[in-house]
Amino acid sequence: MLNKTLKRVLPILLVVVIAQQWGKIEAFFSPTSQLTAQARAHAQVTLYSTDWCGYCKDFRRFLDRQGVAYQEFDIDKNAEARQRYEALGGRGIPVLDVNGVLLRQYREADIIHALQSFQTNSSTTR
Repeated sequence: MLNKTLKRVLPILLVVVIAQQWGKIEAFFSPTSQLTAQARAHAQVTLYSTDWCGYCKDFRRFLDRQGVAYQEFDIDKNAEARQRYEALGGRGIPVLDVNGVLLRQYREADIIHALQSFQTNSSTTR
């Protein structure tokens, strides 16, 4: 009985885990980073997102593909993250803070440009 259940549940679980980690898997097998190692090392990236947001997934996949470490805060589940998000203007998700540049739309060129800027003093919005 247990063996039959495991045979049914294990493939489903495997598919779910692969789907959740697809960006990291893709980055491992095809590293197509357009960034220098210095840009990746100095990048300070924070993603304000939710689980259900498709554009948030695009941001995650891109950052994983580029090999950029980032902090992610789910504004539906974390009250402190929601307050930080609202302090940034909170007009929709996702909001990506890259080296002080706030990005609200998924445009790879803008993300690359922000990652290559090392100025963390002023915040601007794109």
